[in-house]
Amino acid sequence: MKTKIVTGFIFVLFMLLQGCKWSVPKDPHVLVQTLGTDPETLNPVIATTSGAFTVYGFIYEQLIDLDPDTLKPVPRLATRWEVSPDRLYYTFYLRNDIRWHDGKPFTADDVLYTYQKIMDPKVDAAASRNYLQDIIKAEKVDDYTVRFTYRRPYIGALTAIGLMVIVPKHVFDDGQDFNSHPANRAPVGTGPFQFVEWRTGNQIVLKKFEGYNTTKPYSIQKMVFKIIPDTLTSFQLFKKNELDFINLTTLQWARQTDSAAFLKRFVKHKFITPFDPYNYIGWNLRRPVFQDKRVRLALAHLIDKALLNQKLLFGLAYPITGPYYPFGNNYDKTLPPISYDIEEAKRLLKAAGWDEKKPLHFTLLFPGGGQFAEQLVSILRENFSRAGVKLELRRLDIATLFRLVEEHDFDAYLGAWGRGANDEDLYQIWHSSQIKEGSNYIGYSNPEADRLLEDQRREFNEVKRNQINQQIHKILYEDQPYLFLYAFPELVARDKRFKNVKEHLVGLDMREWMVE
Repeated sequence: MKTKIVTGFIFVLFMLLQGCKWSVPKDPHVLVQTLGTDPETLNPVIATTSGAFTVYGFIYEQLIDLDPDTLKPVPRLATRWEVSPDRLYYTFYLRNDIRWHDGKPFTADDVLYTYQKIMDPKVDAAASRNYLQDIIKAEKVDDYTVRFTYRRPYIGALTAIGLMVIVPKHVFDDGQDFNSHPANRAPVGTGPFQFVEWRTGNQIVLKKFEGYNTTKPYSIQKMVFKIIPDTLTSFQLFKKNELDFINLTTLQWARQTDSAAFLKRFVKHKFITPFDPYNYIGWNLRRPVFQDKRVRLALAHLIDKALLNQKLLFGLAYPITGPYYPFGNNYDKTLPPISYDIEEAKRLLKAAGWDEKKPLHFTLLFPGGGQFAEQLVSILRENFSRAGVKLELRRLDIATLFRLVEEHDFDAYLGAWGRGANDEDLYQIWHSSQIKEGSNYIGYSNPEADRLLEDQRREFNEVKRNQINQQIHKILYEDQPYLFLYAFPELVARDKRFKNVKEHLVGLDMREWMVE
């Protein structure tokens, strides 16, 4: 499901296993879906996971939307915007008829407050800050007009500002700590749904906001997000009509949902959007063993991604050689996959000083609860052992894994990134300035990559920008700081009672759904 566009790169990992109980309403206007674990917060300024976005995307709004088919900016909280010819000034004209869920008016003060909190170093918003770092002035022109001034042109400026999710100043600006504010678990937004309750480990409930001022009201009256970590449990409940919308595993898609009985009651959707995630193994380049590129390349030679895709993923994933959308123009399609070659891996390891007498040994962190992750790491351990590499596996809950990665306390980890709506600007993940507090968790630094990452931010000619990004792709391919694995499509199923469901470039839009 994509009801709105992701505003930044999202750290996506597999789900935490835990138990819960639930009861499901039968009102046809109530949509019941699942979350694999409780979101870390419902504050969009500090949230980083897809689970949080899935919920707060119905509660909060941003200044603009992106058209679901063309990705062109369209109005939301802003009615229109102006960009100066030199691309240094961005002026947004706000709607004057919007109210927060508690009845207070939405104004320019809320926009400036949100920007100020993102830029506040005491606020846990490092991932978002880099997209706004070149703003030198943010000003209130009047109660319904704001203007941002950039130090220099930036290709992602309009979306960086426009897709900033706005939080209410009057709620948060009360002297309490922003990172732990009570509203982080009981949000007040301007969006189509308002918060009702959050029972940890059980469910989050939203109801339709009757004061939502739009010409396109939701037919759905209530949203229930059940916290169900186990995909098998979710699937069984879905088939019992106790859930209305679920994500399917590749096994469920390929082997368990093609019967006439299933398709009589449910509809499947499969699509890969420019924002869908890819997974990878990240090497901690601070550790001496991974500073040798020959080691990283050797490990890449020990994985037959095409075969694993067929065996584990039923051919539904897309093996990748780099971080860009594999069907986009930034992706260098001329780069060949790293071949599965044990002898070449042995040769590289020996050249790097590792052999059977001195075996390479390290620990891979991975999230528990996901069938694919469990199967993949077992195969990795076996494959690595064929070249004399000793792999220790450490299964963790997602919160612990994320904390260790943020603290740089790891050898290697299995993770995934969702792509953002910032013209595939990878500065956040790969620029060396993002090592200390940004999302460059592995500590990657390459002066040429830095230069190109900066250049692509200033290149407004799309063809030239594509060429720069392909050069970045090639550098990352040659350096192998990640072992790039697969891009994944979205595999979902829904109850047939929802009508007018259309597949867009960015997925499904629940605003269009009608209930019989």
